[in-house]
Amino acid sequence: MNTLSKIITWKRNILASIAVLVSLIVLSFYGVYTNQFYFLKADNYIFPALASIHFLYLYVVWFKITEDELPDPKIRNIEYTLYAIMVVYVFKIYDSITVLNSIDVYGQHVIPSTFKPIATLSVVLYSILPVLTLYTFWLRKRFVGVYNFENYNDNLNIWH
Repeated sequence: MNTLSKIITWKRNILASIAVLVSLIVLSFYGVYTNQFYFLKADNYIFPALASIHFLYLYVVWFKITEDELPDPKIRNIEYTLYAIMVVYVFKIYDSITVLNSIDVYGQHVIPSTFKPIATLSVVLYSILPVLTLYTFWLRKRFVGVYNFENYNDNLNIWH
């Protein structure tokens, strides 16, 4: 894992996570069957809302690493929320694969030429996102520290 952390540094991981999240937010409004964007459908806003929590976590990890701060209950709570959001990410992988494989079902209909490339891109990006997220958890543990609040007050250095 140390070799991997030299290649994919914590900054690169966070920037890659941001790029993947922004791309997936744009794709969440895109209809692969119609080649149009849909901004008035309420369910298209679910992923961007969950991604905002992910962005918050990435910001907090970046801040904690650059400021050399200890973990606190707030980052722990955000991370635990992100564990639950990971279930949605796994579902989106399944959903994207289902959409990509549906081309055989709708073969008689007119399907845009962008269907396969965009659907494949969605599958790839949704598959990369949990890997980057798990790696961010590992980086947080390595650079910020483990969650040990039993003796939190003993480790607190107010003169730092």
